[in-house]
Amino acid sequence: MDTLQTFRLSGIAFPKNANSMLDEICEHFVEHSDVQRSEGAVLLKSDIGTADIKLVDQRLVIDLACPTEETLHLSRNMIAEHLFYFANGEPLELSWIDATTVSRLPNLHEVTVVSAEDVTPRMRRVKVACDDVTPFIGSDVHVRVLIPPKGRPPAWPGLGDDGRIAWPKGEDEIIARVYTIRAVEREKRELWIDFLQHPAPGVKTPGADFARDAQPGEKIALIGPGGSLPKADQLLLAGDEAALPAIARIAAEAPAGARIRAIIEVEDETEQQPLPSGASLEVHWLHRKTSVEGKPGSFKDKVKSAIANNEPGTYTWVACEKSDAREIRSFLKMRGHDRKSQCVAWYWERGKASQ
Repeated sequence: MDTLQTFRLSGIAFPKNANSMLDEICEHFVEHSDVQRSEGAVLLKSDIGTADIKLVDQRLVIDLACPTEETLHLSRNMIAEHLFYFANGEPLELSWIDATTVSRLPNLHEVTVVSAEDVTPRMRRVKVACDDVTPFIGSDVHVRVLIPPKGRPPAWPGLGDDGRIAWPKGEDEIIARVYTIRAVEREKRELWIDFLQHPAPGVKTPGADFARDAQPGEKIALIGPGGSLPKADQLLLAGDEAALPAIARIAAEAPAGARIRAIIEVEDETEQQPLPSGASLEVHWLHRKTSVEGKPGSFKDKVKSAIANNEPGTYTWVACEKSDAREIRSFLKMRGHDRKSQCVAWYWERGKASQ
């Protein structure tokens, strides 16, 4: 182990099925970390440090080693949030030995709204001022946008005893949604965030509501960034409007000489956007108004056809609705696609609030 990783923390988790949870950890993190699996143990290596997780007497013993105290807190939070997510509501006890109290998240950035404008009829861009945009330059693009209640000084979250985010409650309750940093303006110290104005009758869309009503001077916060950009000479990108900001960011930051094919489903031609890129970029737009779900030519069919025609070495990146993402992930698995050369994520679920 790297001797520079001097900040350490140990924890113990008591899940209902420890062995099954160890499998879940491996399955999930293989797309985000270097995963080394052995009998009854898994070692996760990433830029923020290592997590050594062992199965001992039907419990998980966790040892974290990170280069800084900040990355140690981030690693602890990442492991805690995922363990409770994998538990899926089943009983889970998680405790940390001599963990430091964290009253404010180390990767929380308070920002101020500068302006808001419509990019297309259904996409609204909010620009925010940030004292330090350095963490947002480079490979990580996703953030949690924290929207405090209007008319009250914001109370930002810290870490609870179990390592999960301790959210403010009652009158200080915060709305949190995940979005993509569309662009970074280094000189102006501004970040762009695009919010899809999703017309979903009866479904709450607090993120979209915020963007529609955002006024200069409003304070919000960002947690992150996370979610790295794919790095490959050949890329297949696929997604709908919710994924369009991420696709645009990937295309904008792709190096000259890279080759990108993109399949993007939007409502109609008015929702198409220019996608500047130094790479060779081929975009196929699908219009939902003229497509029929489940018929040849639908988004899923186009994506699966493109995957089947991938050239060797192509990195496949897909983000869309939950059931579609699962079907596409299963298709990749059936074809024996390298898990380290793919990222398939769901950004929303039919009938549920996501914006």
